[in-house]
Amino acid sequence: MASAPRTVLISGCSSGIGLELAVQLAQDPRQRYQVVATMRDLRKKEMLEAAAGEALGKTLTVAQLDVCNDESVAQCLDCIQEVDVLVNNAGVGLVGPLEGLSMDSMQNVFDTNFFGAIRLVKAVLPGMKKRRKGHIVVVSSVMGLQGVMFNDVYSASKFALEGFFESLAIQLLQFNIFISLVEPGPVVTDFEGKLMAQVSAAEFPGTDPETLAYFRDFYLPGSRELFRSVGQSPKDVAQAIAKVIGSTRPPLRKQTNVRYLPLPALKALDPSGSLYVRTAHSLLFRWPRLLHLGLRCLACGCLPARVWPR
Repeated sequence: MASAPRTVLISGCSSGIGLELAVQLAQDPRQRYQVVATMRDLRKKEMLEAAAGEALGKTLTVAQLDVCNDESVAQCLDCIQEVDVLVNNAGVGLVGPLEGLSMDSMQNVFDTNFFGAIRLVKAVLPGMKKRRKGHIVVVSSVMGLQGVMFNDVYSASKFALEGFFESLAIQLLQFNIFISLVEPGPVVTDFEGKLMAQVSAAEFPGTDPETLAYFRDFYLPGSRELFRSVGQSPKDVAQAIAKVIGSTRPPLRKQTNVRYLPLPALKALDPSGSLYVRTAHSLLFRWPRLLHLGLRCLACGCLPARVWPR
């Protein structure tokens, strides 16, 4: 006898990874999932509904959810009997020289990326503990494993997620609840493209000319090359997350892009962290041509370019 479908609540489904994941799970040939795909602004639901096709209203429901608002979270969960799988996907980015970023913008990143995830976990955890089963999936980032220049605040929010959920995972095993941190590298999305266009034109008042030159002349070209060469599509990342959700023993961590593995591996080789910092500094400031050559080699297929897992 087939088991009842698991209810999967996903935040941030108006586009990108969240949209792709919601559609993939809702269209699962084995019909293992009942998906509640949420977003802050329901005026942006058309793209999701079109992608869902016949699954809309059957295995996929669209709901409003603002992860930064207690009342919104409560209202959303009042309409759901129980959540078997929670996917914390909602997030915002922030790029640029620290001196040119406002405290409000930095606070917003943590309110959404970190406290938004905690707000959802607090809401679903009592039910999961009572049933003694559940799975919490967190869309983290390789920037939760390694700092990246001019992504200081975004990276910090992902480091916070990594520490929080690793700590929580120890306790929750006692309740048969699993936590999985999924760590994509660069992901090519419309949101990312718009963000890069905005920061390319931004003035960042209060930033000294030398730092601003480093941002515009070193970081931005290097970042564009990185996304072109090793960037994944949201569909690729969603496939990796779907495989984690379908696992009988979900992993605590899963990086989705094997082409990006060498950079995080530098930290494992040198626990002091100096090897990674010095290598990243040298590639950006001393040997930028070597960096671009390596990335282009990946882009043209000189080196393996397999997405993992598939």
